[in-house]
Amino acid sequence: MTKTPEQYPVDKTNRVKRRHDRGFYDHETVHALLDAAALCHVSYVIDGQPYCTPTLFWREGSRLYWHGSSASRMLKNLSKGEPACLTATHLDSLVLARCAFNHSADYRAVMAFGHARLLDNQAEKEHALVMMVDRFFPQRTSQLRPSTKKEIKATAVVYMDIEKASAKIRARGVVDDEEDYALPIYAERIPVRMVLGAPEPCPRLLPGVTRPETLAPYRAGRLLYDALTEAHQATYADPHDKNG
Repeated sequence: MTKTPEQYPVDKTNRVKRRHDRGFYDHETVHALLDAAALCHVSYVIDGQPYCTPTLFWREGSRLYWHGSSASRMLKNLSKGEPACLTATHLDSLVLARCAFNHSADYRAVMAFGHARLLDNQAEKEHALVMMVDRFFPQRTSQLRPSTKKEIKATAVVYMDIEKASAKIRARGVVDDEEDYALPIYAERIPVRMVLGAPEPCPRLLPGVTRPETLAPYRAGRLLYDALTEAHQATYADPHDKNG
């Protein structure tokens, strides 16, 4: 028997309404797109005013984390179970069709819904601050100067269990009305890639300090989302880890 993939619940909040054929709700698709992203946007409402804040984030299982200054307006208000929506998007191409209506873009995006809460358990917070770095750069924290109590106090961490989520993917390139293909109009797909450049070592490195092998995922010419995916897999490599 084929195992049915785990899916997030679907209702009017997260159901892809337009072009529902592009919607995905399974954990595998949603998590893969989240793990391949570094930057997200968190949306919420304060006193009737909508806000949308860009921030770095990371995933453990079906829980998302992000951080910021303890004085941050966002974190002060997203701390006691307030509704929040976190989105992450990968732009894959720009699409030029034979009419304005059919111009588009290829993309992969996720919307995750839940209730944001401040992580106030000290041990869990310190672990999260380690993972905030190690999720992007495996084993990095163990190579660094330990954070001071003042630094830890100045940083707040918010988590959100994913209650509902949807991924939406367009990967079709140029799609015109059938009769428009006969028109003498140029059309094309322009691929878009975020590619890593060559590392630039700090000019004040001490003699003999070399680049750690753990940074191998980040090498010149590689796609960023491939490097981020590899880094996440390396950090959560234990298949028995419930947070992997």
